[in-house]
Amino acid sequence: MRRNDREITDKRAIEEFISKQQIIRIGLIDNGEVYIVPVNYGYTYINGEYTFYFHGAKAGKKYELAGSNPSVGFEIDGKYKLLPSETACGYSAQFQSVIGNGVLSIVDDEDERIEGLNHLMEQLTGKCNYEYSKEMLSSVTVFKLQVKKLSCKAKF
Repeated sequence: MRRNDREITDKRAIEEFISKQQIIRIGLIDNGEVYIVPVNYGYTYINGEYTFYFHGAKAGKKYELAGSNPSVGFEIDGKYKLLPSETACGYSAQFQSVIGNGVLSIVDDEDERIEGLNHLMEQLTGKCNYEYSKEMLSSVTVFKLQVKKLSCKAKF
């Protein structure tokens, strides 16, 4: 990180930020080109390690790329506020962001699929322990991103 003065290393502050956001951008590789997709997420933070869950269709580019190249990058940002100035180059912004990389996989185990969907729903609604019909579970893919490296940066 170029601006070490903006790095956040407090694990509680990072987790609090992640817990309040709703969109994670996943960067996948598509024949040597980067393909970025924004998705809603849920997560776990166990023993100092993050695992993100999100869902999607059982077909399409995200599904295909997840199976062909599991190494991904990701980004979450928020707390954005423009700081105006009298001159164009004087403008700045407040923000906080998390970036990192990890390994993406498709969750096959039904219990873990339900767990992942419940983490996603809890992130979005504040409630968990939903019930899912067999039809719904069979029509959706649950993705799991196990974080290998993560950093957080902010300007307040």
